[in-house]
Amino acid sequence: MKMFVVFVILLHVSQHALAVVVEVYEGERSVLLSCQFSGFIPEHPAVMWTCSDLHPKSLHLQREGKDDLGGQNQRYSGRTSMRPDALDTGDFSLTLRKPTKTDSGAYTCSISDGGDELKVTDIQLQVKDDQEEVTMWKTSDFIILPCKTKPELPEGSRVEWTRSDRVVHVYSNRSDHLKNQDDIYCGRTKMNKDLLRTGDLSLTLKYPTERDSGGYICTIYRDKDILRQKVVLQVKEPFPSWATVLLVLLGLLVLLGISGGLISYLRHYFMSGYKVEVDSGMESVLLPCKTTVRLPEDGKVEWTDKNGKVHVYENGSDKPEYQHPDFKARTKMRKNLLMLGDFSLTLKYPTITNTYTCTIYSREGNILMKKHVKLTVKVPQVEVDSGVEFVQLPFKTSSKVPLLDIATIEWTNMYNTKVHVYQKSSDQPEEQDKIYTERTKMNEDPLKTGDLSLTLKYPTDGNTGIYTCIVYDTKKNILLKKKVELRVKDCLVEVKEGAESVELPFKTTGNLPEDATVEWEYCEPECRKVHVYEKRSDQPDKKDEEYRDRTSMNEDPLKTGDLSLTLKHPTERDNGRYRCEVKSGCKLLRRKMLFLKGRVQVQDQTGDIRNRSSSIDPTPLMADQSV
Repeated sequence: MKMFVVFVILLHVSQHALAVVVEVYEGERSVLLSCQFSGFIPEHPAVMWTCSDLHPKSLHLQREGKDDLGGQNQRYSGRTSMRPDALDTGDFSLTLRKPTKTDSGAYTCSISDGGDELKVTDIQLQVKDDQEEVTMWKTSDFIILPCKTKPELPEGSRVEWTRSDRVVHVYSNRSDHLKNQDDIYCGRTKMNKDLLRTGDLSLTLKYPTERDSGGYICTIYRDKDILRQKVVLQVKEPFPSWATVLLVLLGLLVLLGISGGLISYLRHYFMSGYKVEVDSGMESVLLPCKTTVRLPEDGKVEWTDKNGKVHVYENGSDKPEYQHPDFKARTKMRKNLLMLGDFSLTLKYPTITNTYTCTIYSREGNILMKKHVKLTVKVPQVEVDSGVEFVQLPFKTSSKVPLLDIATIEWTNMYNTKVHVYQKSSDQPEEQDKIYTERTKMNEDPLKTGDLSLTLKYPTDGNTGIYTCIVYDTKKNILLKKKVELRVKDCLVEVKEGAESVELPFKTTGNLPEDATVEWEYCEPECRKVHVYEKRSDQPDKKDEEYRDRTSMNEDPLKTGDLSLTLKHPTERDNGRYRCEVKSGCKLLRRKMLFLKGRVQVQDQTGDIRNRSSSIDPTPLMADQSV
């Protein structure tokens, strides 16, 4: 008892003068109130979490390794948990689930021997509901996600930008740290220089698309404080100018009291059109535009979309010099179209869903007719489980591609990164991006057989996205074009209540490089190392304390290809996403995502899921970039 009292006095002297600040947003799954203790553990210890603003003030009590919640404030019933080995590890941290604004307040972590009580940590929890909303048009080259705090941050401050379980950008020790950055953000993010001095921690995101829409978290680790700011990004399609004009015109007509019949006529005049559906990979599609009214021979026909002119016909001939480069050598209209009243447009190699407008003008420039055609290009989807050895992106055509000996086949991803290039009757690996080296393959003589399918080895969640295959000649004229969407799913793993252990499966081809490193990480809400295998042995000192003595891998995993992880004594706190990565130097060789959840079956290799809980949606966020 005397020793404990002496230690209480010494520790009180060294306590941080101010409470640690922890911020979290209302609606988050949970928040961790950290409390680490390295002192003397008394004979009959009790760890207490309390809040002086409550009555009763007890949030959680653990006696000699067992929870005692008899005196717990009912507001926190079923929402708090501590590690069962807290007294052994000195980690007295408290997990508070589903935090609300009413949970904001001062929390105290203490240890007692049944008499004297030692305060270990004070935490000021702030549960916020405010968030920054940013809306931008898809045509912009970049967007700034704002995040600002007090200037003159300490030298050791760390800033993390995350989205769900994905690392967007990390700044620490006065420089960027992008080793764990998710692939879809590679080369697309930037933070301000001298941000510690200015306190402007905003993130610049380049080339934003609709897939980037969602919630981003800016987390600042300042001394012992953890501060968070949330930014919700919405990337929108531009609103068509013709629609704006129409809305203004209709509004004026209503104000002037023009008859409903005329308004109805004008609405039909501007908005009437057609709907056309076609599969990606078709050689051409006809966009219809016809009329029974004879139009003047000196009239002009313009086909446009939201980006500009698709096709122009004027003075009795086509005007390719006016059309947008994307449609070069891809459009055609009938001869004598003004006489026939058929202004339909043939569009070659359709790949994207788009709305096209056919407008007929008189010689004076007055609009005589306008029709809209909504083209829907159905992109085939290929869905595979994370961790499979390969996936095929299909593209088979019956077309006899001309100029076989000089045609080029090019597979690219959404960021126009070259995935595979076939030219001069052979693959061209030097043309493809290094992240796809030795991971792609096409069948022999694809131009001769018409099978342009691509095999992608070891697909990961980072490979999720839309891929485009283009066949073109030496003048870059497109001969064939098709899009395929790839979805790489998380694997679902069941853990039953009371189970001694659970296996997170990952089996791949064996004989991986001996210098490779295998890292298992828990990725929710922040990434923590679960298990590290390096230099042909486990590295327990490199994993999080939470998993000390709780994980194991099979012998010689790099040789056998069995990278499965056994997790002992699983609890509800272990539920969430896990990621396994195999790297050789800075090169990513394999990656698999798994989702661990109670009462959910393992997803087998055929993609069949049995007894899946309706409350779980393990589908990952779409990703645009490759490994």
